Amino acid sequence: MVHDATGVKIARSFRRVLALCALVVAAAIAVADVGDARAATGTRGGIDVVQVEGYFDAPNESLVRDSIADSNARNATLLVLQLKSNGAINAGVQRIVRAIDRSRVPVAVWVGPSGAHAKGATTVLLQAAHLAFVSPGSSAGAGQPLQLDDPGASTRAGVARQLATLAEQRGRDPQGARRLAGHELGATEARRVGAIDAVRPTLGELIVGLDGTKVTTAAGTVTLSTAKVIGTGRDRRRQPNQEVRFHRLGLGGQILHRLISPPIAYFLFVAGLALIVFEFYTAGIGLAGLVGALCVVGAFVGFSHLPVHWWAIALLLLATFGFSVDVQVGATGVWTVIGTAALIAGSWFLYGGSSALRPQWWVLLLVIVGMVLFMVGGMTAMIRSRFSTPTVGREGMVGEIGTAEVPVDPDGVVMIRGARWRARTNRATPVEAGQPVRVVAVEGLVLEVEPPEGGARDYRDRARRKRSD
Repeated sequence: MVHDATGVKIARSFRRVLALCALVVAAAIAVADVGDARAATGTRGGIDVVQVEGYFDAPNESLVRDSIADSNARNATLLVLQLKSNGAINAGVQRIVRAIDRSRVPVAVWVGPSGAHAKGATTVLLQAAHLAFVSPGSSAGAGQPLQLDDPGASTRAGVARQLATLAEQRGRDPQGARRLAGHELGATEARRVGAIDAVRPTLGELIVGLDGTKVTTAAGTVTLSTAKVIGTGRDRRRQPNQEVRFHRLGLGGQILHRLISPPIAYFLFVAGLALIVFEFYTAGIGLAGLVGALCVVGAFVGFSHLPVHWWAIALLLLATFGFSVDVQVGATGVWTVIGTAALIAGSWFLYGGSSALRPQWWVLLLVIVGMVLFMVGGMTAMIRSRFSTPTVGREGMVGEIGTAEVPVDPDGVVMIRGARWRARTNRATPVEAGQPVRVVAVEGLVLEVEPPEGGARDYRDRARRKRSD
């Protein structure tokens, strides 16, 4: 029995030792697998995709620069810039080129999806990238002008030299890259002349197709590991072997990016002025005035990044003033003609720089016609309905008691019988907002009022005697 108990204890101890050894071996295998995986994928830092759409402006510049810095800090495997841009506005593209040169992470540019363009300074980004691709149906070029807001700052010859230099550094044909300075090349043609590395229809195919590609970066030659094979037989396919992270402008960047758009800034400015005039004639500060003020502020934020002609802005202000004069009169006159002419001229010549910044003709037509109809038709009808006086029984208003909606000093608005009226009082007896008033006379569309007590009665009496004589 003693020998049996001893044997059991020995067996248990032996099993424990075997279990411990198994754990050690399993841990060693796991560590080796992790090491092999890191060696095969460049530490599997993930693949970053930065989506750049619309004009390449200050928000998009910050997005790209921050993304390159972040990818290098996290030791990402690959950074892909997905471009869809018709040019650059007030952006430092050369800073992006230097950031790519210093990047240890390979940077690829893909112009896509189908129908996308890379024009102006974004053509430089295409050539500055370690790898350059265009999707079918998309195009690259022309690179001149680099900046739409300052087309004279670059020449076609200078742009061609820069594109050729960048292409040669990346192993592409410099002569083919030169053509992008003055011509728009489709994907097939750009590949034929050697201006890009390949044509890739989708972002996914681009990523998995780069598996095993050798790229020279600031860190030296890097072999990309971006794909793995899954499935068997006909289901066999490749897919990214690590996380693909997408980056685009945040909410604040998107708002600023939209405001920098020339047609949006123009529309906001004109619409904001119209809403402010509307609020002025409603004799109060409400939602329309607040929205109008926000529109004007947003427009000036966009104007600060755009090549605006300030004299054209003055013409738009003159147009609003001209319309307002005839709205006050209640009829269409010479000021409406002046306002319309100023509106057309200010809209057409609002932006300098490249003609590509001018809003499309249908946008200009829509805004101009809408402004004229709003001021001449809508505002005039609103003023007439809001402040009109019945032709019969107007003298019956004399003696009515009401309330001042706004200070009447000497002009303002009062509430009589539940309706608002434009009013006037003697300068010697101003009426504060909220105080009671009494109607002493009616002249056209304007009520003459005074405080119920302490009014300048002698002034009113003289006025009535003068009318009687």
